[in-house]
Amino acid sequence: MIGATRRWFRRNRKGLAIGAGVIGAGYLAGQYVLSKISEARERMSSDRIARENLRRRFEQNQTDCTYTVLALLPTAAEDILDALPVEELTKELQRKRAERLARLNVGEGTGSDLSSISPSLPDDDRRSLSSFQSDGFVRTSQPGEPSAEGDGEVRPKRNKTQLWNEVKITSITRSFTLVYTLSLLTIFTRIQLNLLGRRNYLSSVISMATPPANESTIRLEDHDDDDLTQTLGNDFETNRRYLAFSWWLLHRGWKQLMNEIQTAVTEVFGPLNPRDDVSLARLSELFLEVRKRVEGHTDEERKHRKWLSYLLPPCEEEDKLLEESGVLGVTELANSQTATTLRHLLDETADLIESPTFTRVLMLLNNECFQTLIHQCTADAFKSAPQTPQSVPQSFTSVATVVPGADSSEPKAKLANILAVLARQAHVIGNGTNPPNIYVTAMDQEVRELEAFAAVVYSSNFDSELLGSGAKMGSSGEETPGSDTVLVEKEDYDGYDRNQVHPLSTAGPGADSEFEKAWGKAVEEQPSTDP
Repeated sequence: MIGATRRWFRRNRKGLAIGAGVIGAGYLAGQYVLSKISEARERMSSDRIARENLRRRFEQNQTDCTYTVLALLPTAAEDILDALPVEELTKELQRKRAERLARLNVGEGTGSDLSSISPSLPDDDRRSLSSFQSDGFVRTSQPGEPSAEGDGEVRPKRNKTQLWNEVKITSITRSFTLVYTLSLLTIFTRIQLNLLGRRNYLSSVISMATPPANESTIRLEDHDDDDLTQTLGNDFETNRRYLAFSWWLLHRGWKQLMNEIQTAVTEVFGPLNPRDDVSLARLSELFLEVRKRVEGHTDEERKHRKWLSYLLPPCEEEDKLLEESGVLGVTELANSQTATTLRHLLDETADLIESPTFTRVLMLLNNECFQTLIHQCTADAFKSAPQTPQSVPQSFTSVATVVPGADSSEPKAKLANILAVLARQAHVIGNGTNPPNIYVTAMDQEVRELEAFAAVVYSSNFDSELLGSGAKMGSSGEETPGSDTVLVEKEDYDGYDRNQVHPLSTAGPGADSEFEKAWGKAVEEQPSTDP
């Protein structure tokens, strides 16, 4: 029996060997396929978790941007309201009206005196002043009370025409200045927090990918400067200094902008009389004309409009800004790493501000704010709902649609009543303490390009960020590559084109930078995200 079995194996050993080989190969192939499937599942799961984590971080970052704007807005709004005191001018008008009423009461002995004085108190003035007073911002002064500024200086006496003209220019300038300041603050805050959010995200990814250090091992060398998490996102001192640069817009930038707006408002609204009847279409035309003088008359001028001087100071005034904002007085002196990182952030911020995409998104924000302002004027001054078809879109592309129609029943309002609405809306635009702010809400919900712009800022220049963190300043002042633990290897760094570190600044006017390509892709994909 045993011999027969042995002979059978000897006769079929070739077939058995082939069969065993096939079975073994099949087993190994099956295990290989199963391992690849398992790896693919793990990779897909990790990618899904990473995308969800990135999306959650991005959405939280945008919410933080909105709250930051509401927290910073009152700082600029209070200064703008103090610099353009419409209420003080209205008080003076009220005082002059009270003086005329007092003279009228003294001289009302005969009917002829009354008839000769009554024309000096037209109904238009009474209705206009009551419009200013209805919101509670105006206090009627007593007759004979001296006219004084908030600082106690006595102002020269002006007649009623001069006062009304100053009220007209000041109220319109104040509303326009607040709108532009709000738009600039919104997009500038998005840039700042998304740049820092990108660094924090990279820091968290690196910290999770880096194995924990063995605390039991004695380290004889100091490698604290090689900590990428400190370089990329967890440097509190760098973040504090970088965020302090919003001080420039809140205390300096709006003043320069206000002077330009006041000049434009004087040229456009100067010839108008507060008693003139103004239609909604005419009001939109006037608003657009002021915007053209501020932003540019043509598409090419608006595309190349420079907004950097309103948002960031010149390089020679950066240290002074940090001192005036109180950062240098309460924090330690910056080391070389902090100074280098801060310089990198400021340069990238300046590149973003000078990009055509920034100008386009800012124009869309202004369109939405002025459209909201027109709606408020429609509801209050024209006594019609903002949803009526007579309201005119406030955008540069709608200039051809704002020609007044031939319909004689088109609603009109006194310019003085519109000025009263603008004076009240200035407080609404600058509202950051009692949310919601309808202007901030309108920009967040209607201008989807703002979110696309933030997404591009948040997700672009990852290679540049990692490359900048891998380079350390040597004692001779030249950049030297980092250690092998940096994500960019030494050979790759040496062969990397340093001109690609700041693609926005090196791209020519006619060239498409990587940022512009990413922006175009984000805009194309944006409609698919709408509910």
